[in-house]
Amino acid sequence: MLMILSAWASVLPTVLVVPAKHMWTLATSQGFLITLLSLSWMYLQNFNFANPLFLIDKISGPLAILTCWLFPLTMLASQSKMRLEPISRQRAYILNLTFLQLTTLLAFSTPDLMLFFIFFEASLVPTMIVITRWGAQERRLEAGMYLAFYTMLGAIPLMIWITKFYYAHGSLLPTLTHTLHITQAATNYPGLFWAIYNAAFLVKLPMYCLHLWLPKAHVEAPIAGSMILAGTLLKLGGYGILRTSPLLQENNLAQTLPIMLIAILGILATALLCLRQTDLKSLIAMSSVSHMNLVVAAVLISSPWSYSGAMMMMIAHGLTSSALFCLANTSYERTNSRTMILLRGMLLIFPLAGAWWLIVMLLNMGLPPSINFASEIIIMLSLFNWSPVTFLIVALNLIFTTAYTLYVLWATQRGPLPNHIKTLFPYQIREHLLLFLHILPGFLLILSPESII
Repeated sequence: MLMILSAWASVLPTVLVVPAKHMWTLATSQGFLITLLSLSWMYLQNFNFANPLFLIDKISGPLAILTCWLFPLTMLASQSKMRLEPISRQRAYILNLTFLQLTTLLAFSTPDLMLFFIFFEASLVPTMIVITRWGAQERRLEAGMYLAFYTMLGAIPLMIWITKFYYAHGSLLPTLTHTLHITQAATNYPGLFWAIYNAAFLVKLPMYCLHLWLPKAHVEAPIAGSMILAGTLLKLGGYGILRTSPLLQENNLAQTLPIMLIAILGILATALLCLRQTDLKSLIAMSSVSHMNLVVAAVLISSPWSYSGAMMMMIAHGLTSSALFCLANTSYERTNSRTMILLRGMLLIFPLAGAWWLIVMLLNMGLPPSINFASEIIIMLSLFNWSPVTFLIVALNLIFTTAYTLYVLWATQRGPLPNHIKTLFPYQIREHLLLFLHILPGFLLILSPESII
């Protein structure tokens, strides 16, 4: 772990010292080197590595590797636009993304509850800088304010609870590694208590009704901001809920039933909202809310199967949603528009890019035998064991997801080319490589899904 952190630290002098023409190549290469080093965590007694400084297990290991994997991909995705800016701004951009991924990695790998909270909140700062400084739209400052206020207001109850926890137990150090052995004091309203101390995680995830910051942040963010936000930052919320859920004395689902109902409503409502979106990035952001509410429902059921399904869903969504934002960005760079009716007819001009669109869309709708399909099936089985009626209601999400996925595919790839588009420069090898590296882990996980269960 220290070797990987040292490799992360080596990116900083590389960006500051290396000549401009080699900066992006070296930063990307170091990112891939860090990813290769992080794969060794899979073989540390099968994601079982803990000491007073770091914790890598079945929950944090796959998410930490996903964080390392997405960093070089953000470097690949950002080059076409960022190379047009002054060198000082390019260096600041890479340093900011490096700091963002480093804080996220430390949040996933720390065994200390207070350090986890610090890194969890520290990731907010570089995210805000990326959105407000390098966002291309005029409402980026508003998006940054939404993100900051939602996240900070949700974090206040968690901070109070952590302080009380420290007062009761005298230490926060062994908390994450020994959560099952710590009993939380009984309360008259366990469901309300669960919602309050998980408010920070539910905002970050985000749960329906707390999600209004997410579409705005995605629409205003540059491509790297959208990729990291969808790929790893949303997963911090799911990771926090998975980590702290055993701290309840008894996880009584009847007490948290209102939250379950909101999550089920969010699964269906956001999937239906996707069908009326005209902005491509806004649609992808809404689909993220739908998938993450499925994770909330799975965590509330609190069975080994539902936890496994939630973990698989987070990994699958991190790869697929990031790939969707990359595809949306490639179209945006050629047409300067995210409106789907102005992006139509691309299949005739870019047939290979049409193949990437098809593959990623099939993964997004959960086509067998993809890891997305496996995660949805496991969560659906957990829902059926809990309540067959709820299973039938949530099963409608499969129809809605297929509907909006086909809607996006048809709206962007089929139809006549708009008259205002005269020339479209061809896809570069860098963009094909970027999309291939998003899809490759999903295909490899089909062969070995037990590595993230």
